[in-house]
Amino acid sequence: MANAATVVIGPGGTILGWTRAAEELLGYPAAEVVGRSAAMLLTAPGDRLRAAAVARRCRTGASWAGTATVRTRDGRRVEAQLRVSPPFSLDDRECFLVSAGERQPSHTVSESVLEGLLTRSPIGMAVMDTELRYVWMNDTLERAGGVPREQRLGRRLSDLLPGLDAEQLEALMREVRDTRTPVIDHEYTGWSWADPQRLHAYSTSFFPLVDDEDRVMGVCYLVMDVTDRWEARQRLGLINEASGRIGSTLDIERTAQELADVAVPSLADFAAVDLLEPVLHGDEPAVLPVDPRPLMRRCGLRSVHEGAPEAVARLGEQVGFLPPHHDSRYLADEDAMLIPSLDPDDEAWAREYPERARTMREFGLHSLLAVPLRARGVVLGQAVFLRSRNPAPFVPDDLLLARELVDRAAVCVDNARRYSRERAAALALQRSMLPRHLTGGIALDVASRYLPARIREGGGGVGGDWFDVIPLSGARAALVVGDVVGHGVTAAVTMGRLRTAVRTLADMELPPEELLAHLDDWAIRVIEEEAGDQAAAATVLGATCLYAVYDPIARRCTLARAGHPPPAVVTPDGDVTFPELPAGPPLGLGGLPFEPAEFELPEGSLIALYSDGLVESPDQDIDAGMARLGRVLARPGLSLDELCTAATQSLGPGPPFDDVTLLLARTHALTAERVASFEFPSDPAVVAQARARTGEQLAHWGLENLTMTVELLVSELVTNAIRYASGPVRLRLIRQSVLTCEVADASSTSPRLRHPRTLDEGGRGLFLVAQLARRWGTRYVGDGKIIWAELDVRPAQPGDDRPARERVAA
Repeated sequence: MANAATVVIGPGGTILGWTRAAEELLGYPAAEVVGRSAAMLLTAPGDRLRAAAVARRCRTGASWAGTATVRTRDGRRVEAQLRVSPPFSLDDRECFLVSAGERQPSHTVSESVLEGLLTRSPIGMAVMDTELRYVWMNDTLERAGGVPREQRLGRRLSDLLPGLDAEQLEALMREVRDTRTPVIDHEYTGWSWADPQRLHAYSTSFFPLVDDEDRVMGVCYLVMDVTDRWEARQRLGLINEASGRIGSTLDIERTAQELADVAVPSLADFAAVDLLEPVLHGDEPAVLPVDPRPLMRRCGLRSVHEGAPEAVARLGEQVGFLPPHHDSRYLADEDAMLIPSLDPDDEAWAREYPERARTMREFGLHSLLAVPLRARGVVLGQAVFLRSRNPAPFVPDDLLLARELVDRAAVCVDNARRYSRERAAALALQRSMLPRHLTGGIALDVASRYLPARIREGGGGVGGDWFDVIPLSGARAALVVGDVVGHGVTAAVTMGRLRTAVRTLADMELPPEELLAHLDDWAIRVIEEEAGDQAAAATVLGATCLYAVYDPIARRCTLARAGHPPPAVVTPDGDVTFPELPAGPPLGLGGLPFEPAEFELPEGSLIALYSDGLVESPDQDIDAGMARLGRVLARPGLSLDELCTAATQSLGPGPPFDDVTLLLARTHALTAERVASFEFPSDPAVVAQARARTGEQLAHWGLENLTMTVELLVSELVTNAIRYASGPVRLRLIRQSVLTCEVADASSTSPRLRHPRTLDEGGRGLFLVAQLARRWGTRYVGDGKIIWAELDVRPAQPGDDRPARERVAA
């Protein structure tokens, strides 16, 4: 806009102002021409007389337009189209404003067209004196500002246009006046008397006016209305901002609030986002709600007024608002709605929404946009935008912008809804697969915690961590913690399959290292079977597991792990260690062995099994996390539940980055009062002796009512051991909530339950055992096997499952 060659001519034809465009046209820099006579630019002898005639004509108040041949700095001659303004006073000196442009040889322009170069140009022009008071202005500037010329002359900008940032503009003009450095294309916004209801944007250039004595006589400025360009840029900027701010999480209500936050104050002075009730629960509402006024819940609210006093419904409250004369079909079928001018006295508002009509009057709400939230054919709710402080009504361009923002938010809300539904399903599935009640029997006191990871894309906040406590024969208990790869429903399903597989293998009484080897084989088969489902296979490959078995009689713990972090062990005196265990490969790799580790645990020791989410995060390595866990577990005087809470709270507020699982167990030891062991030679004559010893022990324990049944069990088991094995036979009785009979021999042959025929003389031993015992089984040890059977005893009193010394202490 500053490309027109503009020159200010003072008394005697002296050049006072010279723009950069004039320099580009004629080649003279301002320093060479300012203060010199304009006659140096004329080429023909008669041009000076012609110039004097033009000046006389302009003094009558008329402007002049025509052509003249002028000389450039390099000696060329240029035919220029000129426009000379009527004179104006600058420091009591008569001045003329001359605009020039090179005439194109192939075109001709009439003088009537050139006549409007200054007066009808789309560029506003003005000349200010050294005190920054108006001394001249063209018609365009007069129309744009809405202030008549006679009211402007002799006054400053700040006196006339309070809607502009006049102080900043005058500061720029003072800088141009003082430094003689032009300012090009300075943009600003403001209100004008010509259009007081709309914010306008302007682009202005300033340059100094200098006389022949090199004195600054004032400042000239050129201004153009660039509102359309500015508004387009603002809309693009708001859309770009919305793409980064809306949908930052998979939380439905937070996404709705983000839409309201983006819209105020850039688009509206008040914004409310209301969602249908099923959407908040992750459900899919009908495309056309049956209720003509479906209930929605306010999930987003923002206002330029603190506290949003104009809101009839607050966040979380139910809302039944739809624009007047519309029902639920508007949400499903109709387009966004624009009401440029609201009338609180309109009968529809007064009848249907009297409270909203009141707030319209009180807060000056005068224009409304209502946009349905729809995504993938699903109706989600609506967004309402209002203006109050901004006096400009909404226009169609605002409606297009609102639709763009709402459409982006609707997709994010629908994503959050679908993830909420998946997360609820995965959590329900995961809860159904995790143990509801943990019991370590007489061997262990147990407690656990599980925290799902924060919601993030693809996972729904549900992972594949799992844990279990499995009662084993001989008063032993197994502790297991595992972690599958990934998040979401697929990971939860894989977790359930792994837990079931471990329970099945645990019932086989396998040592930890053998159990993990079988579990690894199972994982490899699953990966091969799921070759067509990459997501399912990926959750199995790389899964980790730690399996530990605690024997309260021997007070020893045997462990093996498959790529899982080692446990933490806290002795009764508070010493914390993380035992060095053979690492073992994660599941599904195959070809590598799993090695066991075994150590003794004093009674009252604490063993902690956990997943890596408890000790590792993006901002903390695993060593620091393990040290933090150790400090928490070493706190004295806390119960297991309190230790679980303290350990998870040490992660900090908010959901963890990864799933967190913690399983704590405090060990007990079975004393000689609860265990009786006998050893007999491999001789059929000792069967009666075994029955007699069993009867004596039951009488000592006060279990005479079980004598006949237990003697029969012992007789059959000892007889089988003598008949089918070699070496001594060991009998052990364990009294807890059940009575366990164990018979050990040196044979590794697996016993087989048969159904004998009526005339068979043998084969009824294990059949009788299975009929008399609540459960029975076989486990293998290093030097043979143990056949065991459990029988129910009389109902135990509270605390009977604990050792006698512990009951006395209680």
